[in-house]
Amino acid sequence: MDLAAWLHRAVENHRTWEESHGPYPDHPALRVEPDRFAAAFDELGSRLAGSYPFFHPRYAGQMLKPPHPAAVVGHLAAMLVNPNNHALDGGPATSALEVEVMEQLAAMVGFDDHLGHLTSSGTLGNLEALFVARELHPGRGVAYSAESHYTHERMCRLLGVRGHPVAVDAAGRTDLGALEELLRTGAVGTVVATTGTTALGAVDPLHLLLPLARAHGARVHVDAAYGGFHSLLTGVPRVAPGDGSGAGGGDGSGGTASGPLVDPAPWAALGDCDSVVIDPHKHGLQPYGCGAVLFRDRSTARFFRHDSPYTYFTSRQPHLGEISLECSRAGAAAAALWLTLRLFPLTPDGLGAVLAPGRRAALRWAELLADDPDLVLYQPPELDIVCCFPRTAPATAPLTAPRVSAASEAMLAAGMREGEPDPVFLSTTRVTAAAFAARHPEIPLAGARQVTVVRSALMKPESEPWLPQLHDRVAALARGSHEGG
Repeated sequence: MDLAAWLHRAVENHRTWEESHGPYPDHPALRVEPDRFAAAFDELGSRLAGSYPFFHPRYAGQMLKPPHPAAVVGHLAAMLVNPNNHALDGGPATSALEVEVMEQLAAMVGFDDHLGHLTSSGTLGNLEALFVARELHPGRGVAYSAESHYTHERMCRLLGVRGHPVAVDAAGRTDLGALEELLRTGAVGTVVATTGTTALGAVDPLHLLLPLARAHGARVHVDAAYGGFHSLLTGVPRVAPGDGSGAGGGDGSGGTASGPLVDPAPWAALGDCDSVVIDPHKHGLQPYGCGAVLFRDRSTARFFRHDSPYTYFTSRQPHLGEISLECSRAGAAAAALWLTLRLFPLTPDGLGAVLAPGRRAALRWAELLADDPDLVLYQPPELDIVCCFPRTAPATAPLTAPRVSAASEAMLAAGMREGEPDPVFLSTTRVTAAAFAARHPEIPLAGARQVTVVRSALMKPESEPWLPQLHDRVAALARGSHEGG
């Protein structure tokens, strides 16, 4: 896709639209001399050159990748107008686009009817969901797994709601036994399930958690900010069409090529939950500033009602700001997502085909790690996040948890060291000593309370063909971390 050509077309379309409204004088206050602008722009380019190469598969660290060119063009085309989707008079065209994309997201999660809108982030979406939880069950708390995103604990404090962290099982998912014990106390009105924790990519067993919560009169909110779009992979086979490798599941279960890329059971329960948050600016190919929240019960709109005598006057239909805690929101985000979904619809063959390579890469990397003499898989991946750590240590220093941490941190630093001719950009995550020991009891903790392991998010489809190079480079870093230790 020729990004420059389409950006030029977006600017020309905007100019034509402006001219259709007749000429008007510009104002000298906004004029900038070309040389002055060029100097400032060149300085900006120099500053941006200090960014990490998020676009390249050698970047396999945090949950970062550039938006698709279609999203860039759609965002720019609307940004030149600069609509505000808070009220219909602020964004008449882009508000309609937002309604359309929300209908598509609702259909993907299985909501027949819904109340929802785009947000500036998953954090704001979760805040709205927990706000509704407080209003529906005053005096009752919110339960979330101990490995859920930290936003839930923070938002509970912000809302004055008691948060209840729940222990996790050996795979980092909500422990249903611990949750049931908490629910029996009657202290919880809403349970937060996570389909894709940000550290490990763990998926809560939503199909089992939901009936448990219902049995105790609790609502269920799903934080699918990271993993929500993976529901498109529940019917996609583990091996790409034409791949005769016969690769197994890579998940420790002896999966076959005919099995789906992700376990369909948790995702099938999404449509029966009360609210869902999804971040298109993660797996939806969008720039940052595009999250979404959906409620299955439209009557929750009553909790957002407010009066603005100077805002809501152009339509009797509900304005998006009347069903949101946020006020001003960029209409450009809706335009970017709308254009992207026209090209990559929410189907297995649409956006699902963009997500599948990352999931396959994670499964394949798990297989390579299982046979690697220098690296150990921390736990089987459920989505596209893979965690590992160095296997060996100097003969004079047996491998212990503190040495795992030191070696993992050394790998991170060495891979992205300035001047490195073949850099690789990883990240790390800290796990509790108990979690590490549950998965790798053969490695002494040696007094460690936390252990640092290497973490990689294979979000880009380019990660699949690049995986052999990535694995070889990470293995070399593992060897180097010990040689330097």
